[in-house]
Amino acid sequence: MEFNQDSKTIQLCIQGMELEGQGRPSAAMLLFQEAWDVAADGIEKFTAAHYLARHQGSVADKLKWDEIALQLALNINGDTVKSTYPSLYLNVAKCYEDLQDPQNAIKHYELAASFIHFLPDDGYGNMIRAGILHGIERVKPLK
Repeated sequence: MEFNQDSKTIQLCIQGMELEGQGRPSAAMLLFQEAWDVAADGIEKFTAAHYLARHQGSVADKLKWDEIALQLALNINGDTVKSTYPSLYLNVAKCYEDLQDPQNAIKHYELAASFIHFLPDDGYGNMIRAGILHGIERVKPLK
């Protein structure tokens, strides 16, 4: 997925990721929140919501932001965003798993699996594939 590098939202997210890498998650969270506040379109809002989800204090709050990011991604026209679906569904599924809701967890793990073919054939894609498959293995017996 390509991003407008001149976008204020994208610049804030990049700065936030740099702060994450420096071990400053609170400062990163402030930049991701600012990115959400200034986001001008669905792609920018999706991007900011994805990063906001990573910095929530509770699983319920993380789930809320992961679901927002997923819904925004599903509303973006174009094939490039589809490569994010497996990861987004995986994030939602893991939240449901952590909240001990195996029915919703398996539903979202299976939705993630249905989009695996959009993942790149690289380390990132392999990591997401493994996360989905391991999640299904953990949750399916509980369903």
